[in-house]
This record gives sequence, structure tokens and C-alpha cells, in this order.
Amino acid sequence: MSPKTSDNHADRASEADSEPHREEPDADGPPDDARADHPGPQAPGDESPPEGGPRSEADREASARDDGVGADASDEPGRSREDLEREIDQLNDRHLRLAAEFENYRKRVRAEKLATWSRAQADLVRRLVDSVDDLQRVALLDPKTASVQDIVEGVDMVERKLLRALADAGLEVLDPAGEDFDPNVMEAVMTAPASSEEEDDTVDMVLQRGYLLEGHLVRPARVSVRKHG
Repeated sequence: MSPKTSDNHADRASEADSEPHREEPDADGPPDDARADHPGPQAPGDESPPEGGPRSEADREASARDDGVGADASDEPGRSREDLEREIDQLNDRHLRLAAEFENYRKRVRAEKLATWSRAQADLVRRLVDSVDDLQRVALLDPKTASVQDIVEGVDMVERKLLRALADAGLEVLDPAGEDFDPNVMEAVMTAPASSEEEDDTVDMVLQRGYLLEGHLVRPARVSVRKHG
């Protein structure tokens, strides 16, 4: 080996000793740039979406609600005094129309009831006029030629016909002989002795028959009531 070659090797060895020692990266670990860009796992609950990243469903719904409320509030125009007065006039006009319609309805119902009652009265009168005609025929009998039996039979026929017409109109005859006394449909005008306690407060005799029309008392039956002791 030449002296010049030995000098070169000595110079390179001294340069190597003078350079600072650099640590070699660990072959088993990640590179430094990977550790800086990818931090380790975070604890649960500490995760936060990155700025501008995707949001959760709850966040999107809350944001939509806030946007809707803001839009409604901004789109709701202020109501002027003229608008309120116009609405009041419309409501007042509607109220007056409803009141007028209700009053017309009341008048119409009243008129219909009167018309129905008038028709019912006319129908009852029509049923009675035939009996009145028969009664007039009996009254026109000549006492010199007509017998008492003819007159009695004529009056009896008129009574039956008259009661039949009233029954068709809804009339019910009260003839409570022998029944228990009922102060709701009977009127006691006198008393009669009872032969036993079982006959106490029973009707002894009907002095005047009573009448019910469609369940309504027209006239109570006037009776005598038995009293024991």
C-alpha cells in the first residue's frame, strides 16, 4: 500500500469520528410522519367530528328544526290594523247571518207545529161531525110518532160512534170501577163503607168517567172510595 492511500483512509476515519451520531429509526415501529399524521385511539366520548365532516342524524334534525323555525318566523308578515278590522267585520257579519238563520228556523218550526196541530184538530172535527149529524137526526124525531125505544137507540148509536171517533184520535176512557184508588187519574168526591179491609181504598162507584189523550190526563175520573171502619 502506498503512503498516499494510507493518508486517505486516515482522513475518512477522522471525518467519521467527527460527525455527530444519528439514531437509526426503529425498523419495527411506524415512521415519524405516520405517527404525526395518525394519532392513537381516543377514549370513548371524546370523539368529535372534524370540521366540515359528516354530522349525526340528531344534529341534522336539530339543524333542520332551527332552520324551519327561523324561516317561519321570517316569513310571518305583521298583521296591520286594517287586516284585523276587516276580520272583525267578517266575523260580525257571519254572526248576524247565523242569528238570522236561527230565527228563521225557529219561526219555521213554530209554523210547522201550528200547521200540524191545525191538521190534527181538523181531522178530529171531521170525525165528530158525523156523530153530530146523527145526533141532529135523533133530535128531529117527532115525539108523537117516535117511541122512547127509538130515541134511546138513536142516542146510544150516536154515543158509540162518537166514542169510536175519539178513540181513533187517541182518547182513552177511564172507568175504574172496583180498582184501587189512584189519585193521579182519579178524584174522590165521596166515600162508601167497605165490608172488609181488602176493599179499603178501592173505587166503589164511578160518578163521572175520566179521559186520557195520548197519555195526557184530560179529565180525572170522579169516583166514590170505599173506607173500612
